[in-house]
Amino acid sequence: MNTSSETKSARTRDIIAPSDLVHAVLSGDCRDPFAVLGLVETSGGLCARTFQPDAERAWLLDGENAFRPIELERVHDAGFFAAALGSRARFPYRWRLEAAGSQWEVEDPYRFPHVLGELDAHLILEGNHLGAYERMGAHPRELDGVAGVSFAVWAPHARRVSVVGDFNRWDGRRHPMRNRDGIWEIFLPQVERGQRYKYEIVGADGTLLPLKSDPFAFRTERAPQTASIVHGLPQHDWQDAAWMAERERHNVREAPIAVYECHLGSWMRGDGNRYLSYGELGERLVPYLKRTGFTHVELLPVTEHPFDGSWGYQPIGLYAPTSRFGGPEDFAAFVDTCHASGIGVILDWVPGHFPTDTHGLGYFDGSHLYEHADPRQGFHQDWNTLIFNYGRREVANYLLANALFWLERYHLDALRVDAVASMLYLDYSREDGAWVPNRFGGRENLEAIEFLKRMNELLFARAPGATSFAEESTAWPGVSRPVYLGGLGFGYKWNMGWMNDILRYMQQDPIHRRYHHDKITFSMLYAFTENFVLPFSHDEVVHLKGSMIGKMPGDEWQKFANLRLLYGYMFGHPGKKLLFMGCEFGVVPEWNHEHSLEWHVLEYPLHRGMQTWVRDLNRLYRSEPAMHQIDFDYSGFEWIDCQDSQASVMSFLRHGRRPEDTLVFVCNFTPVPRYGYRIGVPHGGYWREILNSDASLYNGSNQGNDGGAQAWDEPMHGRPHCLSLTVPPLATVVFKRAG
Repeated sequence: MNTSSETKSARTRDIIAPSDLVHAVLSGDCRDPFAVLGLVETSGGLCARTFQPDAERAWLLDGENAFRPIELERVHDAGFFAAALGSRARFPYRWRLEAAGSQWEVEDPYRFPHVLGELDAHLILEGNHLGAYERMGAHPRELDGVAGVSFAVWAPHARRVSVVGDFNRWDGRRHPMRNRDGIWEIFLPQVERGQRYKYEIVGADGTLLPLKSDPFAFRTERAPQTASIVHGLPQHDWQDAAWMAERERHNVREAPIAVYECHLGSWMRGDGNRYLSYGELGERLVPYLKRTGFTHVELLPVTEHPFDGSWGYQPIGLYAPTSRFGGPEDFAAFVDTCHASGIGVILDWVPGHFPTDTHGLGYFDGSHLYEHADPRQGFHQDWNTLIFNYGRREVANYLLANALFWLERYHLDALRVDAVASMLYLDYSREDGAWVPNRFGGRENLEAIEFLKRMNELLFARAPGATSFAEESTAWPGVSRPVYLGGLGFGYKWNMGWMNDILRYMQQDPIHRRYHHDKITFSMLYAFTENFVLPFSHDEVVHLKGSMIGKMPGDEWQKFANLRLLYGYMFGHPGKKLLFMGCEFGVVPEWNHEHSLEWHVLEYPLHRGMQTWVRDLNRLYRSEPAMHQIDFDYSGFEWIDCQDSQASVMSFLRHGRRPEDTLVFVCNFTPVPRYGYRIGVPHGGYWREILNSDASLYNGSNQGNDGGAQAWDEPMHGRPHCLSLTVPPLATVVFKRAG
């Protein structure tokens, strides 16, 4: 009888807990956990199974209290429990566990239905789920009346994916996920906001990969730690309805756009060289922007990144504002503060490449999932990073949804897309034979081109009033032209050619500038082919390039005069404006991301005068329609005299839509004052000197025209009247007709 009983028990155990399934769970090789764990239909009827390595005993509890607790058999000492339930139908349940005399109750993740709906899964895999972030990643929610967190991650080539974290001792055997056409999902009851997690992934060949951060993580640990943090979509009580309703007028081509490019980690630091929080930045940076007259702030990437020295340009957490300065709601509040002060917020966005850190997107599921497998396509030699495979629809969808995420969830006003040239060309920074031609044998990255076009179409359609900027350094045509006209669809393009030419010119000793006059005039041959932004960005003040003031020739006074002259010319030249932080007050050392700007130099008159000059330029730029209203058409600009290379003086007109808005700019690129310097003007009467970079207010030599000059009725430069002016040394002066 004992033998018969033992045989029957063995048969029962083979049904409720087959050894191969138990081994699969205990070894971390359970490929279909929802078919193994929970309440499972078997040939012997319904069975209950659970893996609870912390428990010594386990009971099945009826969620509706229709029957008494059923104790499960501990079929393996590692914590595998099972029981036969006979012919019962499925029912809601939970587990009661016991260890060391203590008992507790838990919900079973394997009793809950799918996390993603059928349409969500279909659209994600099709590459058309623009709200993918609302389903993918970790989302606190209730399911069947139970609080917990749903997790979903795309890993089509994985053999197993498990959620590991603070809630399960980082044990990948405890919570293997369900595979749904390559999207792995699970709902974990009783997991809470703020807990750390990652994904443990086993590749198709059985290789256990390094733990991966969530590609859709909304919050992460502060670097150098790399775990994702359960948070969910940002929750902020927005107060910027008025701004959002009218922000289009701040971003359109006719608007004054003066951008302050800012690295939040080194703009200003607190005691002990600590980072300021998003809240502190809102209290200090935003009033500073308002005071100095900038219309927009461009943030070097705040998307989460592992290495401070990348300045954010090698992001891993594309959906998470960096935790260096606070949490998601803190960042949202910072944006809200900017909007309350009339400041637009631009995000440096990096869809061109990502770092090779093992916790990131590279080789994500044991295959080249997000990046190209061929290093001639998938590895960026300049930055030692990986390149997105834009031709893979799920990857393109991931990035497109990310662009919309920042615009929709954080109310950002624009995206500045980094390194566009590296995306457009398959042979970018590659030797012959080190790149793969497109299907037509050309060098154009057709998939990236289509991606950028689609991104811009979606941005303008889904985020009314927002815009986009391209950092594109080549002569690619139509970067800022609409897609329907054959362009890439960006709102604006950085004018890298102008920047390089004017800096090469300004670095010349003034006595030699006459031989480089074409560096100034050349930009007007193409100034209206794109919607240009004139940038003096962070790229010009790093990597041993020195500071802006350090590029200027001459003694200390001349350096500052040259820089004031340059900014005056920049603001008069057609195109929107951008200055990197610190350039507005002439910081001397090259930018160092590990320290604050040298704010103490504002105690000195030359630096204080430079800051005041930029403030007044911004104020004039915003108040005078001629300086911004017609930036992208020949009708907004006229040379008066661009040929006086011997004196190195340039004069030109800027026009608004009304004749009375016309301004005259005169720039003297030598330290020699020009007395009785005559230029033709379109109207007679008195022309007020409304700005002079040589004024004592800016620590100049205070030469000028005593408030203005009366036009003579004498033709000159093809115009019916002329002015006889004092043009100060190394200075920009601006005139407007009185009355």
